[in-house]
Amino acid sequence: MRQWIKAILATALALVLTWVLNTKNGDLPPFGKFLSPFRGFWQNDAANDFPAARTLTLPGLQAPVQVRYDDRHVPHIFAQNDHDLYYAQGYLTAQDRLWQMDFVAHVAGGRLAEIVGPARLETDRFFRRMGLGFGAQKSLATAMANPVTRMVLTSYAEGVNAYIGTLTPQTLPFEYKLLDYAPEPWAPLKSALILKYMAFDLSGRSDDLRMSNALGKYGAAVIKDLFPDYPQREDPIVPVGTALDFQPVPIPIPAAPPAFLAAMSDQVPQREPDPELGSNNFAVSGAKSASGYPLLANDPHLQLNLPSIWYQVQLAAPGVNVYGVSIPGAPFAIIGFNENVAWGVTNVAADVMDWYQLKFKDAAMREYWHDGRWKPVRRVVERIGVRGQPDRLDTVLYTHHGPIVYDHDEKPFLPQTPIRHAMRWTAHDAANEYQTFYRLNRARNYADYTAALETYGAPAQNFIFADQQKNVAIWPNGHFPLKWKNQGKFILDGTDPAYDWQGWIPAAQNPHVKNPARGFVSSANQSSTGPDYPYYLNWNFGSWERGHRINERLARMTRATPDSLRELQNDNFGVNAQLMLPRLLALVSPANLSPAQRQAYAALGRWNYAYTADAIGPGIFELWYNTLVKRLWDDDFGAAAQAGEMRHPPRDRTNTLILSEPASPWIDDKRTPARETLETLALQSLQFAADSLQRKFGALGPEWRWAHQKSTDILHMAQLPGFGRMDLNVGGGAGIVNATSERNGPSWRMVVALGPQVRGYGVFPGGQSGNPGSAYYDDMIDTWSAGELDELVFLRSPDQKHVRVQAAWILQTQQ
Repeated sequence: MRQWIKAILATALALVLTWVLNTKNGDLPPFGKFLSPFRGFWQNDAANDFPAARTLTLPGLQAPVQVRYDDRHVPHIFAQNDHDLYYAQGYLTAQDRLWQMDFVAHVAGGRLAEIVGPARLETDRFFRRMGLGFGAQKSLATAMANPVTRMVLTSYAEGVNAYIGTLTPQTLPFEYKLLDYAPEPWAPLKSALILKYMAFDLSGRSDDLRMSNALGKYGAAVIKDLFPDYPQREDPIVPVGTALDFQPVPIPIPAAPPAFLAAMSDQVPQREPDPELGSNNFAVSGAKSASGYPLLANDPHLQLNLPSIWYQVQLAAPGVNVYGVSIPGAPFAIIGFNENVAWGVTNVAADVMDWYQLKFKDAAMREYWHDGRWKPVRRVVERIGVRGQPDRLDTVLYTHHGPIVYDHDEKPFLPQTPIRHAMRWTAHDAANEYQTFYRLNRARNYADYTAALETYGAPAQNFIFADQQKNVAIWPNGHFPLKWKNQGKFILDGTDPAYDWQGWIPAAQNPHVKNPARGFVSSANQSSTGPDYPYYLNWNFGSWERGHRINERLARMTRATPDSLRELQNDNFGVNAQLMLPRLLALVSPANLSPAQRQAYAALGRWNYAYTADAIGPGIFELWYNTLVKRLWDDDFGAAAQAGEMRHPPRDRTNTLILSEPASPWIDDKRTPARETLETLALQSLQFAADSLQRKFGALGPEWRWAHQKSTDILHMAQLPGFGRMDLNVGGGAGIVNATSERNGPSWRMVVALGPQVRGYGVFPGGQSGNPGSAYYDDMIDTWSAGELDELVFLRSPDQKHVRVQAAWILQTQQ
C-alpha cells in the first residue's frame, strides 16, 4: 500500500511540475517550454541564419522574386510587379523582425494586457482612450479606398502571413517563447497602428494644461514675458525674409478672448517626453560640394532600442529602385534615396493637439453644450483582453472634437492629460501617408516630391529633399490646423464653436524653401519659420542650439564631400555651454569654493565646449547649469506652486534672464527667508554639482569622463536584461548635433551623394536581425559608436556583381 501511495504522489508531483514548467506564471516564462532543447530558445541559435543560396516556394506570389543579401544582412529585393515587391518586403521583414512589429502593434492597439496580464491594463486603457485605434481605422479606410495603397497594404500583409505560416513552436522568435504566446495573422490595420504609434511618439503630448495653470496663477503679462511666442535666439528652418509664393487665406478669429481660462487648474505631469526626441537633416547644393551635385544627410533622434526601430531594405520593381530604411510592420522606404532623388525627415513639433474644456448637462455626461445646444456624447465600449482574467470593458466618451481621454477623477497614465476635457488631434484625421511614401520612393524630380507631400497628414515632418537636377529643398509638412495666434497654447473653450478648428492651412502654403541663396537647407526641430510667416504653427519648438550649429558649419562649408556631412552629424560642440559657461564662471568667486570644488571650477575654465566621450567638462557643466535652472524656477513653477505643477519657461528665456537680468524678481527663492541673488544660486548650484560628482565618482579624474557619467545604453525594447548594449563609449548629448543622450540618439545616420551614380552611406545602432542569437542582431553598434558609416550597397540589377553581396535567394510561386 505504501508503494502505491509513493507512486501516486510521485505521479502527482510530476504532473504538477509539468504543468508549472509549461505554464506562464505572472512575469515568469513557462520554463519547461522555454528551456526545452526541442522547442525552447536553444532553437533560436542563428549561427546559420544566412545561407548563401536559398529557394523558397511561397503562396500568392505572381512571379519569381530575386533577393540578394549583402554582408550586413540587408535584403535587396527585385520583383517583377508591385504586388510581389511588397509581399516580399513583408515576408523578409517578418523573417527578421516579426516579434518587434507584432509587439508595437499590440502596444498601439491597447492589447498588451493580452500578452502580459493585468500589469499593462492601464497602458492599454490609455492608448485606446487616446484614440490610436480610432485614428488608425480612419487612415486605413482612406488608404484602402485608394487602389494602389490598398494593393500595397494587402500584399505586405500577405507576405507577413506567409512567413507566420512557416513557423513552428521550435522556430518562433524567442520573445514569443519567453512571453508564452504566438503570433496572430497580420492585417493592414496593424500597419496603420504602427504609424499612429509613431504619431503619438512625436506629437502625442501638449503643454496646454500647464500653460493654463500658469496663466491662471500669474496672468497674461507674465506669460507674455516668460513664455514668449518667438524666442530671442533662433535660426529658423525657412530663413527669415524668404518670399511667399502664395496669397494667405483669412484666419478666423474669435470675438472675445478666452477669459474662462483664468480659473484653470488641474492635475499635471510628473513624467515628461524626452526633449531630445528630435532629429537633424541638411542638404547642401552643388555649388557647395566637391562633385557639383547636392549632398543630403539625415539622422532622426529616437529612443535607442534593440531590435532597432529601423530596417534597411532595397526595393526594386518596374518603375522603382529605392534604398532606405523602413519601419518594421509598414511598407516602403521611409527615409532613403533612388537614382534621382534623396529625402529625409525630422519632427516639426507643430501644435497639432488641443484640449477643450467641456460643459456637461449632468453627471451622466451623455450630452455636452456646444454652439448653443446640447449635443449627444458618443459612447464607445472598448473590450480589453487580460491574460488569465476576464475581459475588461471600458467606455470611452467622444465629442465632435475627439475623445474625452479621462471622464472622471483618476490618476492618468500621463498626468499631463486633463480630466473631463476633449482632445482634438491630427492623428485622428484620415490621411494617406502610404501614398506619400509610395510616390517618394518613385520620385524623379522636385515636382514628384511636392506631389507626394500633398497626401501626408501626421506626424508632421520636415521633409528635406535633393535631386539630380541639383535642387535642394525642405518642407515642414503635414496637416496643420488653420489657427489664430496662440490658439491651443492654453486649454480652449469647448462650448464655443469659435474655438473649434476652422479648417487647414492649404498644403501648398505650408512653410517651404527651395534652392536658397545660402546654398543649403536644414532642420533640427527649431522654429519652422520666422515671425513673418502668416500662419500660427506653435509657440514653442526645439531649442535653437543644434540648428544654429548646423547652419554655422554649413555656411562655412565649401567643396563638401559625404565625409563633410558625416563629420557634421558627429559634431559634439556645445552651443549652450559656449553661450552660458563664461557667464556662470563670472558669477562665482573661487575663494568661496572648497579645494575639490575649485578643481571642478578650474576644469570648466579649461574646457573647449566639446562633448566628447573623454571630456570632463560636460558632466560638470550640465549638472551645474540644470541645477541652477531648477533652483531658479522650482519655487515659481515647480511642485510647490499653488495652482499645481507647471512647466519651466523655455531655455532661451531662462538664458536671457541669467545673462542680462540680474535684478529679476524671479531669481529669489520664495521658499526661503533670505533673498537669493543670481550669484548665490550659481554658487550653490556649482557646489552641489561638484560635491555630487565627487560622491558618485570620487576625486576629479578619469571617472568623471562624460561617457561614463552619461552612460548611453541600448536596451531590448521589452527591457529584457542581458539583451542590450550598456555604457557605450560615445560623446554627444542633449542640445548637441550628435544628440546621443542616455537612452536617445541618432537612430539612423544617412548621407547621400547625388550624381551620375548615386552613392549612399548609412548605419543604425543595432542590426538587421531581431534575434539575439544572430550575428546580425547588434553588429552595427560599434560602427555607429565610432561615428562611421557603411557604404550602402545599391544594386542596379540582381545580377550586378558586388563584393559585398553574399547570398542569392529566390522566392518562387507555387505551381
